[in-house]
Amino acid sequence: MYSASKDRYEKMKYRRCGRSGLLLPEVSFGLWQNFGLEKTLEEQKEILFAAFDAGITHFDLANNYGHPANGMAEENFGRVMRDEFRPYRDEMVISTKAGYDMWEGPYGNWGSRKYLIASLDQSLKRMGLDYVDIFYHHRPDPETPLEETMGALSDIVRQGKALYVGISNYGPEETEKAVAILRANGTPCLIHQVRYNMFERAPEKGLFPVLEREGVGCICFSPLAQGALTGKYLKGIEAGTRASRAGSTLKERYLSPEKLRTVEQLSRTAEERGQTMAQLALSWVLRRREVTSVLIGASSTAQLKENLAVISAPGFTEEEENEITDILEGKWEND
Repeated sequence: MYSASKDRYEKMKYRRCGRSGLLLPEVSFGLWQNFGLEKTLEEQKEILFAAFDAGITHFDLANNYGHPANGMAEENFGRVMRDEFRPYRDEMVISTKAGYDMWEGPYGNWGSRKYLIASLDQSLKRMGLDYVDIFYHHRPDPETPLEETMGALSDIVRQGKALYVGISNYGPEETEKAVAILRANGTPCLIHQVRYNMFERAPEKGLFPVLEREGVGCICFSPLAQGALTGKYLKGIEAGTRASRAGSTLKERYLSPEKLRTVEQLSRTAEERGQTMAQLALSWVLRRREVTSVLIGASSTAQLKENLAVISAPGFTEEEENEITDILEGKWEND
């Protein structure tokens, strides 16, 4: 049976999630990749143990996470909870989501009340839990009334199946409407999970001001642009990497010559700060006061520990901030 590190809470920093009573670690752990059949259960346990030993208390899942089958990540996490993590359940914040295609037929997708409640029931069964700490609607549904979707989230809290609710991938206007409905229902929106990284900065102009005004927390996924901001693709796409997998959109989204040139320039700034490229990218996301936590994954404990060094990294000077902004906006000097 696993025994957690005694000094785990001394290794992590925690931030308040919006205007709630909940604190989240600055770095949270996501199980989108590597928690299906890509690794053995023992390898998965090793990574999860290292995360918890480092003070990571928040583990993020979704109904459709896991390769090659939807739900496999929740099943594997459930095995670890049952066999190893059970004594620490009250020290963890476990989240899951529903909103993408999960099962066949008209009731296994989007945002209907039927889908959301059924999906969470299935998730709880896969993980062997009585409740999750946070349940998200994973994406807006253009056809289901927002009142129905948010009403389902509110009822899920009242039923005791989730302590808090959140939304993901909602635009600024949709977020304002959803937050207002949830507040009127007496179940405030705790958090918004959004894609935010050095290549994708749209939340700065629209979403972040809404979240700050409404007192909603923010957790950022894809902070490393699916690995593109680690620098590992500067010399090409090697076999076995995420970009080499069939169906991957990483190359089209993040690996254009211009973006690779940007990463090359940023790597120099990272080196000057004594950081890896990945650490620089994570520090950059965490610099925003609106951000509660950043979501990372890991394929090994070594990778996890390397990225966790961001917790002790110094803040950016004004000069560094300006230099990074110039690089991101293509204003670097010619070599």
